[in-house]
Amino acid sequence: MVIGKYRTQLWDKLTDSFLAATPGLGMHVEIKDPDTKIILSRQYGSDGRFTFTSHTPGEHQICLHSNSTKMALFAGGKLRVHLDIQVGEHTNNYPEIAAKDKLTELQLRARQLLDQVEQIQKEQNYQRYREERFRMTSESTNQRVLWWSIAQTLILIVTGIWQMKHLKSFFEAKKLV
Repeated sequence: MVIGKYRTQLWDKLTDSFLAATPGLGMHVEIKDPDTKIILSRQYGSDGRFTFTSHTPGEHQICLHSNSTKMALFAGGKLRVHLDIQVGEHTNNYPEIAAKDKLTELQLRARQLLDQVEQIQKEQNYQRYREERFRMTSESTNQRVLWWSIAQTLILIVTGIWQMKHLKSFFEAKKLV
């Protein structure tokens, strides 16, 4: 699970500083997975929060686009975006969970530990997946190298036999043997 929070600020020429964004300014958030499939494409306000669950391991692209370039141009052409991304177990708000479920401090800590164990387990599964893919690639490369060396050896043997027969027939034709 990935949670992203962002906040935009517009440049104000009068005060020479960034001000809180106006309500008319919004952001379009688009998220793509490693296969470049769009997971999320939504319009948000000047401050917002987006959440998505990643089902594919790998690098994801998060693109934030301003919905109004006119406002940025009038403001001096500067727009500042603060982006905070939380991944995995860091997405849980434990004080909120404790208040909602009425958990004691010990129960809350046990829940945090369980979430951490689950995150470690997911990371181990991902590492096993990567190791398996690497092993398959290595074995495939090894097999190709083996067949290439066998082909080279056969070509060398056939060339040697052909050269011996050719030299023998040459010497017999010259009556040296």
